[in-house]
Amino acid sequence: MTDHRLCIAPMLDWTDRHARYFLRLISPHARMYTEMITTGAIIHGDSPRFLSFDPAENPIALQLGGSDTQQLYQACRIAEDYAYDEINLNIGCPSDRVQSGRFGACLMADAAHVADCLKAMQDGSSKLITVKCRIGIDELDSFEFLQEFVDTLYHKADCRVFIIHARKAWLSGLSPKENREIPPLYYDRVYRIKTLFPDASVVINGGVRSATESLEHVKHCDGVMIGREAYQNPYSLIEQEQQLFGTENLLDRKAIVLKMLPYIQQQLDKGLRLHHITRHMIGLFNHQPGGKQFRRHLSEYGHQKDASINVLQDALALTEQYLLDE
Repeated sequence: MTDHRLCIAPMLDWTDRHARYFLRLISPHARMYTEMITTGAIIHGDSPRFLSFDPAENPIALQLGGSDTQQLYQACRIAEDYAYDEINLNIGCPSDRVQSGRFGACLMADAAHVADCLKAMQDGSSKLITVKCRIGIDELDSFEFLQEFVDTLYHKADCRVFIIHARKAWLSGLSPKENREIPPLYYDRVYRIKTLFPDASVVINGGVRSATESLEHVKHCDGVMIGREAYQNPYSLIEQEQQLFGTENLLDRKAIVLKMLPYIQQQLDKGLRLHHITRHMIGLFNHQPGGKQFRRHLSEYGHQKDASINVLQDALALTEQYLLDE
């Protein structure tokens, strides 16, 4: 079974290709997930723009949003030309925009249709097909409901990888942000799913921040998926790498910045603006002396139209100077 010990959650507007390249320098083994991409964007839009990525990002999964079986099949056929390790179906997002397209968390109410979606994806791709869901929605929030949902996908679609956010989703009344914070976490329910489906890979998501927490979760599940903490405090992935994989000789913060410079210059030469990349790096020095200076400099100068890699170099120099002055 594919290694899902450490996964970086798909996060809209955050986990684009530049963020993933940056996070890969910190965590050599984490499985990256794209932002959710709708089937329509791939079929009718600029698919190379949505699907292309740097080989350094592997292992990487494409997350799809959709509920039309034919469109899911078509999107997977198009994605077949790209070196993704996995294609994941989003059955967890509760936003109004996603619901209006009849996909995301609302699909948990129709497990049979989700199974049909997964089968269509399998028909369209040779890659591993997986699902990301919640423990329930609205009043459909009992453990029995979750068990039946997983059982349907397991037996009718041969799904063997379940990434489960250990909160239910309210389809109305809460914003997506509130749905990530207000419904209580029930990790034990995800653990029980692993017990009932021992040959499936079960990855737990929701509220995971520290390596200590991850080590506790992997006693009961096959892996953890980390979202906001990985993005807002990216260097925390170093400890996750060390504890979950035993990785040694990882890059320090300065080395990561220096490793990013050639990549950033390459992107600038293609016409990209500096902020499109450095916005993902703002939190690299969080909780460190000089971190405030690093964030402030990138925030103040990274947006400028003619900003070059000198802005990032200067931000690093300010951080180092702060340490010397201390």
